[in-house]
Amino acid sequence: MLNLMLDRLLDIKIKFFLFLLLCLPVNSYAVPAMGMGYAPKYSASYKHFDYVNPAAPKQGDLTMMGLGTFDSLNPYLLKGLSADGLGTLVFESLLEKSLDEPFSEYGLIADDFYLADDELSVTFHINPLAKFSDGKKIKAEDIKYSFDTLMSKAAHPQFRVYYADVKSATVIDNSTVRFDFKNKNRELHMIIGEIPIFSKKWAGDLTFDKTDDTKPIASGPYIVEKYSRGKSINYVKNPNYWARDLPVRKGMFNYERVTYKYYKDSTIALEAFKAGEFDFFFENYSKRWARSHNGPRYDSGEIIKTELTHQNNAGMQGFAFNTRRDKFKDVRVRRALALAYDFEWANDKLFYNQYVRADSYFSNSELAAQGLPEEKELALLEKYRDQLPAEIFTQQWKPATTITPSSLRKNLIQARDLLAQAGWTIQKGVLKNKKGEVFKLDILLVQNGFDRIIAPYAHNLKKLGIETSYRKVDSSLYKRRMDTFEFDMVVNSFPSSVSPGNELMNMFHSSSAKMKGSRNMPGINNPVVDALVLEIIQAKDREQVVIASRALDRVLLYGEYLVPNWYINVHRVAYWNKFGIPKMQPLYYDPISWVLKAWWINSSE
Repeated sequence: MLNLMLDRLLDIKIKFFLFLLLCLPVNSYAVPAMGMGYAPKYSASYKHFDYVNPAAPKQGDLTMMGLGTFDSLNPYLLKGLSADGLGTLVFESLLEKSLDEPFSEYGLIADDFYLADDELSVTFHINPLAKFSDGKKIKAEDIKYSFDTLMSKAAHPQFRVYYADVKSATVIDNSTVRFDFKNKNRELHMIIGEIPIFSKKWAGDLTFDKTDDTKPIASGPYIVEKYSRGKSINYVKNPNYWARDLPVRKGMFNYERVTYKYYKDSTIALEAFKAGEFDFFFENYSKRWARSHNGPRYDSGEIIKTELTHQNNAGMQGFAFNTRRDKFKDVRVRRALALAYDFEWANDKLFYNQYVRADSYFSNSELAAQGLPEEKELALLEKYRDQLPAEIFTQQWKPATTITPSSLRKNLIQARDLLAQAGWTIQKGVLKNKKGEVFKLDILLVQNGFDRIIAPYAHNLKKLGIETSYRKVDSSLYKRRMDTFEFDMVVNSFPSSVSPGNELMNMFHSSSAKMKGSRNMPGINNPVVDALVLEIIQAKDREQVVIASRALDRVLLYGEYLVPNWYINVHRVAYWNKFGIPKMQPLYYDPISWVLKAWWINSSE
């Protein structure tokens, strides 16, 4: 979201104002910040964000954990695994999101921007202070080059989906660039401000897809100092960082160096953390949180264990079916396999009752479907009634439960009947179809510890005659198989923002179902889903977003594209007691980014 730049010289301001008078459509105006459907929290005279300490000392080194491996210094390619930290520490965008508002942006590389009256173009003015790490001034041609490169086949295909409605980028002058749109889109003028900006010199004589082993030339506060592929990467503060005194950066990026050390898995990493090899641990496993984050250094206060509150939408995590494969094309099969999962048992026996069952793609949010569709949402769904299951209109979707006695047995009986309706029957203990083909399920894992979660699920599936195999693979192989959809089932998450928009294309729209590297892991290819995604993207106001999101939620849930998992409303973290932390927490954030951006090393350390 946008961050204001107050340090522009007066003559620059006057010249740009005159430019606006000449070039803007009637009633257009330049702004240094914008909120999605509301006035931004921070005024034009703000000094810094509330969730930072503007007086934080700039000192000390931070060491963080990386998992698995990395083999690339370019986070914007399909191939390879890029090093952690690059996107936050090295690259910047035109605008910066604030972390204590639903969706507001403030000027960073751009100090002003304006949306045309017809909403079919947005124009950015570049801060005259903005420079790349090599000292070269950032110009409009660099913005165009970055965008055109990301939209080319050399970059990850997700950009071509996310920015599909952008027609072109045009250089107006050295300090001004305009993006023209194919269609109206309520958020496109803001998300275009999120594109990472980099120098053409980064690639040099190479094509962009060959820059995986070349240190980036970008505008962020750090540069890559040194790295050892798959082992570690060191970032050092750029002593000439151009934006250090801007309000959007005040109190941020307070370490002299940031190092990521890589570990084979999180179990090994936790022991390394306890031994002092790195400083901060973001915990994702309930068992470890309950039983492994303890010991003398926790007791003495050398290591702090805490839960950070947040207001993030929880989205959806689940065991996703690959519907590109024939055996998962029938929704009755997918529903049957979902009925075999016993969340209540897992939460009690495995998760220490730390989780809530996910029952929406917009969990923990007003966007989640509630009760039965009514009024405007009902009217929206009515347009597609003949393409939807009748139950959408008569009962709210809920995941199977095992709260009552004998409920698991009843669920499995229902699952057996659904499989039979779909042509799969149990023959001598083995599930087969009419062709005699055996139903086998292979679950792809990369997360350490998920085998204990899958094992009881596989046990229940065995009662349905399903042969289930699961194994953990290394991160490189996992990424390749995910990018090319080589799996039966995979643990997958669909993150949700407070203000959903173009990212839904990459997760749910049919255009991404066969696109390598997309986030549409289930291969969702549903014309109603497509239409509702566009309803959200093209919504005129917040009410329409909520209505269309709830409708989309219902259709996705009744599509049975995954077995819903769980979510938690806090961030579980542990860290060595060496940090200064801002008094006010952000609201919408991931803890690692907050540590990188806003924490600092205490003087005593």
